[in-house]
Amino acid sequence: MQKKKHYFKNKLSAGFVSLYTSKSIIRIASGLLGVFLPVFLYDFFDGDIALVAWWYIAGSVLYFLLVGPGAMFMNKFGFRRALRMGSVFGALFFATFFFAENVSMPIFVLLSLITLTLQRMFHWIPYHIDFAKFTNDSNRGRSLGLLAATTNVIGVFAPFVAGFILSRFGFSVLFFVTIVIYTLSIIPLMTIPRTHEKFDWSYFKTWKEFFSKKRRRSILAHIADGSEQSIGLVIWPIFIFELLDGNYLQVGALAAIVTGATIILQLLVGKYTDNKIIREKLLKFGAFLYSIGWLFKIFVATAFHIFIADAYHRFMKIFMRLPFDAFTYESTADNGHFVDELTVLNEMSLHVGKALMLLAVILLSLYFSINMTFILAAVSSILLNFVRTQKILVRN
Repeated sequence: MQKKKHYFKNKLSAGFVSLYTSKSIIRIASGLLGVFLPVFLYDFFDGDIALVAWWYIAGSVLYFLLVGPGAMFMNKFGFRRALRMGSVFGALFFATFFFAENVSMPIFVLLSLITLTLQRMFHWIPYHIDFAKFTNDSNRGRSLGLLAATTNVIGVFAPFVAGFILSRFGFSVLFFVTIVIYTLSIIPLMTIPRTHEKFDWSYFKTWKEFFSKKRRRSILAHIADGSEQSIGLVIWPIFIFELLDGNYLQVGALAAIVTGATIILQLLVGKYTDNKIIREKLLKFGAFLYSIGWLFKIFVATAFHIFIADAYHRFMKIFMRLPFDAFTYESTADNGHFVDELTVLNEMSLHVGKALMLLAVILLSLYFSINMTFILAAVSSILLNFVRTQKILVRN
């Protein structure tokens, strides 16, 4: 009798199961607002895309400056406790949007940026550390594939549900639902195992490592990643919202339909990503074809164009995103005790890229339509290939 084959090569760790469950709940909450949060800000700032960009820039700069000290604080506070607090601050962040119409603009901006920075600090540092610790070389790509496929399953219904809620009840109800769901993500984290890590670098040492020559390729790769993300997460949703004349239901439905077609491919690519040779080829191939997708989006003019361009882009993103993340986690995990230090450097780099790209968007928007910024996103996608030649970072 032939032995039945399983997707995973060996048993998943209890830590990964807890992390995966919590992250899935978070992605249900964030999926409801994925394409609509930039749209809310765009409307809140009276259609001024520069103000939207400045809000996101301020959030990235704050996090960039504080992520190092935040990691030092977690040495005493505890990384497991911090991960739980990340869910609390995430719910509070969305609460600031719930009350946005009842407070002055400066108060909203201040509170939203503070809670966003705290959520990022308390969530992302321990999350990346735990993911690197709770997965291994034989299953890391498959784990990423499972998480990405789950995100896409959520992405099939979340934007449609959000569009329906917005068209019937408005943003207040959507934010309330999001807050409730986000709060539930704390429950699986109550059972997550403790990881014994300590952030050993001083603030000066962190900056020295950030600018060091030996880490340049890794830093540039993550800067490019952040640059591309800022266009996809901020500018593209506003662009399609404007193109569809503010039809929330149509925006949500299009996002849902496009997402649904990618689920099986996520799992398949995740499986092959565990092969290091195939992983490198997938990243090279995916980054190039993904960058072409941004060039296609420059010429989008109808809802059908949005569907075709976004479908192509999401398919190509699978070939780029999963290998890139696998390379990142492998490089981090292979550095043993320095997993938290390298996580901080990656987070700093990511938000440098986001801030720089959005500054470029502000400048370009003075002279061109916002779809011309997609050219910059295409260039950033190509630069992700820097990570392919990244060597295992030196321990020191």
